[in-house]
Amino acid sequence: MLSTSAGNVFVRSQPGSGPTVLLLHGFPSSSYDFRGVVGRLGDRAWLTLDFLGFGLSDKPRPHRYSLLEQADIVAQVVADVAPGPVVMLAHDMGTSVTTELLARDVSGALPFEIQRAVLTNGSVIIERASLRPSQKILRGPFGPLLARLTNKKGFLRGFATLFSAEHPLSADEAAAQWALMARDNGHRIINLLCAYLNERVRFAQRWHGAVRDWDKPLGFLWATGDPVATVNVLAGLRELRPGAEVIELPGIGHYPQIEVPDEFTAGALRLLQLD
Repeated sequence: MLSTSAGNVFVRSQPGSGPTVLLLHGFPSSSYDFRGVVGRLGDRAWLTLDFLGFGLSDKPRPHRYSLLEQADIVAQVVADVAPGPVVMLAHDMGTSVTTELLARDVSGALPFEIQRAVLTNGSVIIERASLRPSQKILRGPFGPLLARLTNKKGFLRGFATLFSAEHPLSADEAAAQWALMARDNGHRIINLLCAYLNERVRFAQRWHGAVRDWDKPLGFLWATGDPVATVNVLAGLRELRPGAEVIELPGIGHYPQIEVPDEFTAGALRLLQLD
């Protein structure tokens, strides 16, 4: 655990060769999503964490969860654990934390060096995404009610729809994902955690501008069977960043790092020029 001004966050890391691979997870899961990736990084240095409110990190309430605060936490974790240069691999909500970090880098306000970055299956351009009904409710006035009603059966029914038919959600994966989210009653604050969707609207100009203007290599690793961060989102990112290198994973769902960790890791290492 690492202590921050907002609470304790769970951190995992491995020292090793090259720039540190910084892995940022999405909503509503945790760094557990990357267990199949870090096991395939060999002797490379890597670092990952559970964002505040997620997984094994503290889940304060009441609290105004913000991607800006999560970016602050990432900066502190990097400074404390891996102060050298990093390359970033971000999924889902983590892609917006990353674009905030890129925006800070563009303005000269980032306290660490990012050499390259890869975004994977995140609704960065939210108007192009296909949000689930539960996400739409959680970000609205009935969000607190849905959070109070959330239970294991309902959560896993919705979570399973994010996986492809070829690689369905397994019983072991389902049990682990629910245990991590429900730890310390985290499922009761999912409406607070889901506020990042509104920030994607509020800070769209800043974050889309970072995708467009960041002057270092930025690539996209995209599972094309994702029902939420669809290929329509990827098309929008390509419009913002026409020269970006793109690797597609055909037919794979929203969690490619879980469904096809070999292909996912190989693609990430290629885009990060670590293969």
